[in-house]
Amino acid sequence: MEEPVGLAGRPDVNSPTTDTQDRQAAPPPTDNPGPAVARPTAQRSRRPVFTGRRGLSIAAFMAPAAVFVAIFVYYPMIAGGQMAFRNWNLNDLTDTSWVGLKNFREILADPVFYTVLGNTAVWVVGSIVPQFVIGFAIALWLRRKFRFRGLYQALIFFPWAISGFLIGILFRWMFNSEFGVINDLLEKAHVIDTPIPWLADPKTAMTAVVIANIWYGVTFFTIMILAALQSIPDEIYEAGAIDGAGKVRTLFQITIPSIRGTLALTVLLRVIWIFNFPDIIFGMTGGGPSNETHIVTTWMISITQQGDYGKASAIGLIVVAMLMVFSVFYLTATRERNGTTS
Repeated sequence: MEEPVGLAGRPDVNSPTTDTQDRQAAPPPTDNPGPAVARPTAQRSRRPVFTGRRGLSIAAFMAPAAVFVAIFVYYPMIAGGQMAFRNWNLNDLTDTSWVGLKNFREILADPVFYTVLGNTAVWVVGSIVPQFVIGFAIALWLRRKFRFRGLYQALIFFPWAISGFLIGILFRWMFNSEFGVINDLLEKAHVIDTPIPWLADPKTAMTAVVIANIWYGVTFFTIMILAALQSIPDEIYEAGAIDGAGKVRTLFQITIPSIRGTLALTVLLRVIWIFNFPDIIFGMTGGGPSNETHIVTTWMISITQQGDYGKASAIGLIVVAMLMVFSVFYLTATRERNGTTS
């Protein structure tokens, strides 16, 4: 319908049609002329209301797990900790009186303790460094795409599924001085003339158990580092290749900085694990000969087998304290280094 036009060709303001259009276009009056606020729709999900009945249901589901952890984790920890301050010996249970720091003083006065500490340092450092280097190299190799890569990964990850004590027995046979495969291979290669008593000689016993632990622990580093390497985008390597970065520069300026956090955490976990890992040593030497392969944890177990639970518990608390101090210093150092390089 045409709009009424006045004399000058403009819309007639007095026309009823024009007045109706103006009323439709004008916004309705409001008492609070502020910004419009979107109203929540009916489809928006509401947060469930926490009630006492709901809390009781959650507590009922958590109670079995909490009771299990309290009985089998916290109670043994507290009971074992208090044994360190008592005269707790299975050979004489008539006197379990409180002796304070007596067990700790006896441990620190025992010269075997310092021999065991030295063995523990050799055990940890001699195992962790080769495990890290070899595991890193294998992880870099497995990151590449090649034929039968999944098969190689399965073969490399397989040792981690075997018991540590079983690995110790296996390597005890391999290092046997009479029919061991290690001496046989060395003799055929004309490296040695007579068999070496690997596990009977104090000079070679620790070397043998460290070699076994290296073989066993490489898999852990390979798994952790490979998972971290697969999280690095390929675009970063492509950008580095365009900039002319070689393999060494790519490794130290792209790969390692990208997974530095994973490397630090993996090393920390592995140090704690090796420090508390007596399985291989018990399977190969049992701590001998002459305590030359005893580490702190195997020495603690041997004292437990003698029935002196008080002294063994004191050694356990010393181990916990040493690992806590190491963890604090290690995490502080790595955090400061990451903060400096970032």
